Amino acid sequence: MSTRDVSDAAVETIQREMTAFARRARASAGRMHPELSLVSYTLLGHLEESGGCRATDLAAHYALDKSTVSRQVAALERDELIGRSLDPDDHRVQVLHLTDAGRRLLAQVTERRREVVRERLADWSEEDLERFAGYLVRYNAG
Repeated sequence: MSTRDVSDAAVETIQREMTAFARRARASAGRMHPELSLVSYTLLGHLEESGGCRATDLAAHYALDKSTVSRQVAALERDELIGRSLDPDDHRVQVLHLTDAGRRLLAQVTERRREVVRERLADWSEEDLERFAGYLVRYNAG
């Protein structure tokens, strides 16, 4: 078997396992909080990390269609998890930010997600965990 064949096989395995990972993440997000989709959870997390941003920034950062972000933002606003304020530098622009309720819900869901990941990785060695974390960071930075 050539190096190319091994690489192709590894890439196929990686693609298949990443697809399974994404499916599992979407399914578990629904079980952890049925009203909060994985996309909504991700957007809330980004708003927390960034301290707030425009909807167009969210769409660009996650390579999502503006209409997808608009629907998600409308639902999060309706549920009073996010709010809007005027950008202090440009009053024509509205900045999205987490509400207190949004922060509380994000913290609850984040902790539950961590528990699930810890359970799945409970029998992994510290070395394996650090290596896996490093590979994920390296992959996502590319």
